[in-house]
Amino acid sequence: MGKLYNRYGSKSLKAVEHFVLILIAIATIIAIGQEIVHIITNARVDLADLLLLFIYLEVLAMVANYAESGKLPVRMPIYIAIVALARYLILDIKGMDDWRVITIAVSMLLLATTVIVIRWGQLKLPYPRNDDQG
Repeated sequence: MGKLYNRYGSKSLKAVEHFVLILIAIATIIAIGQEIVHIITNARVDLADLLLLFIYLEVLAMVANYAESGKLPVRMPIYIAIVALARYLILDIKGMDDWRVITIAVSMLLLATTVIVIRWGQLKLPYPRNDDQG
């Protein structure tokens, strides 16, 4: 059973994984195109538009990184979350009460602190290198 999985199951899962990565990349490129059309239609670029494009760029970078290395650094989705919270704060700050603004700001600070802790852990407490994986 193990040989059967190694021969067909593993390759099938990798094929599905690459197919989904391609779908995510295509969907992200379409979203970028839609945002550019939105900017051109409105004849102006707002900060919210730039932040949304930055989020799309980070998603593409995450897909590329995962496709190249087979690994997804946990920091990348955290960066995307920070930018998404910043965008939300920028767009809706006029309609928010003080506690919501504070909650979002604290959430962003917590995520940024998490990135620092993860990075510190990678530098000071690295995983042992496994030469079997190439």
